[in-house]
Amino acid sequence: MTTWFRTYYEDEDLWLYFEADDEGWATRHVEVRGTDARPVTAASLEEVLHLRDHADPPAMDRYERQYGVLADAPLDGWQTQPQAAEISAEEFEQLWADARRILGGPS
Repeated sequence: MTTWFRTYYEDEDLWLYFEADDEGWATRHVEVRGTDARPVTAASLEEVLHLRDHADPPAMDRYERQYGVLADAPLDGWQTQPQAAEISAEEFEQLWADARRILGGPS
């Protein structure tokens, strides 16, 4: 079952939003700076896997510069992180669309 949630990383003043699959791995990941609410990450597992399988390393580098790096570990224990909360799919979709628009890519 897909879940959507957010946590807050105080050291970096970042809100982290995740769409996670039923095994707890991130399928999409958005990070938003707290100071100015600007997205800094909007990465997708589907896109990363496509690049890994069909592109060269410079293409992956360009993707990571534009969209950031996807979380690469299971998201176990997110419920105990600061300000953790489940969010709706609709809220995540809006954040995703806004982040991709601002970072310059398709939603």
